[in-house]
Amino acid sequence: MTLHRAIANTLKSKRVWLWQVGGAIVYGIPVVIRFVTKSAYIPILSLPGFWFSHYIPANLVEKILVNAFFPGGAGGIAGETLITNYKGEPIKGKTKYLSRLGGALVQTSTWTAFQYWGYLQWIRGPQGRGNLFEDPFLYPINFLFASLSILTPDVVNFIRLKAENAYQKLSKKT
Repeated sequence: MTLHRAIANTLKSKRVWLWQVGGAIVYGIPVVIRFVTKSAYIPILSLPGFWFSHYIPANLVEKILVNAFFPGGAGGIAGETLITNYKGEPIKGKTKYLSRLGGALVQTSTWTAFQYWGYLQWIRGPQGRGNLFEDPFLYPINFLFASLSILTPDVVNFIRLKAENAYQKLSKKT
């Protein structure tokens, strides 16, 4: 298949859009909480609660969870789907994970460019002070989490299968 056709089929994929929209919702939940509460502090997600350095934020748990789905996880699914469409057959093994890595890094790069553009606009955050967009010091850790997010689809699929099996066992008992 041609690259042009593979891209078109990837953009038509329900799985890709489910991950894009779902990941963006996961990414947006802490933002909405901050605007509603007018506080940057979210108790469970703001661990360890203090910055280790300019590069490791106080809300490390939030960054790990959010970046697992968007932009890294969603980009990984897009990369995997693109290469599957291009080759014309399901991919597996090293090719699958390398395609996910490529997709995750491309989407994280795009999102980082948007974050940097927003940072330069200096839009005030929910407390009326500070910047709404991430500090550029955090971009390297975002790429680290993007490279780890290639495993997120496998973890989500594992949890989904376990939940389906548990549901089937429970429904047989009733």
